[in-house]
Amino acid sequence: MAYKRILVPVDGGETSAKGLSEAIKMARRGRARLLLLHVVEEYSAFSAPEVGIDVGPLLEAMLGTGRRTLARIERRVRSAGVRPETLMVENVGGRVADEIVWQAKRWKADLIVIGTHGRRGLQRALLGSDAELVARYSPVPVLLVPARGRGKPSPKPRR
Repeated sequence: MAYKRILVPVDGGETSAKGLSEAIKMARRGRARLLLLHVVEEYSAFSAPEVGIDVGPLLEAMLGTGRRTLARIERRVRSAGVRPETLMVENVGGRVADEIVWQAKRWKADLIVIGTHGRRGLQRALLGSDAELVARYSPVPVLLVPARGRGKPSPKPRR
């Protein structure tokens, strides 16, 4: 199946760059449209322990960083020969994964391509996994792209 509407969550990090590279290849081969989605997590601004702090400047800084990140990624995609759409959304208190799934439904994506850290054990339990939640709740297929290689091989099965 050739996918025609591919949503790609991007944050400017190495992990999302791996997912983006894969999405660009797919878009070029299948002449698909890409939606580059950047989610600004405003929760961190409101969870500051200082009482009475003015979060306005912090939020503006977060939004400015988001706009610059999205513009830089858009230039990269265009230089690869793909014309993307971009969307930056503000997320207050919700899970990033829920926002990604919602935007995929709204945009009528037929695939989500997302980079994953491949965390395991306690690190995964503490940090959570947006990629895992997207894969679990998405109404469309999700391509999980590992940030680093293929990881450790599975142990040989016992006979």
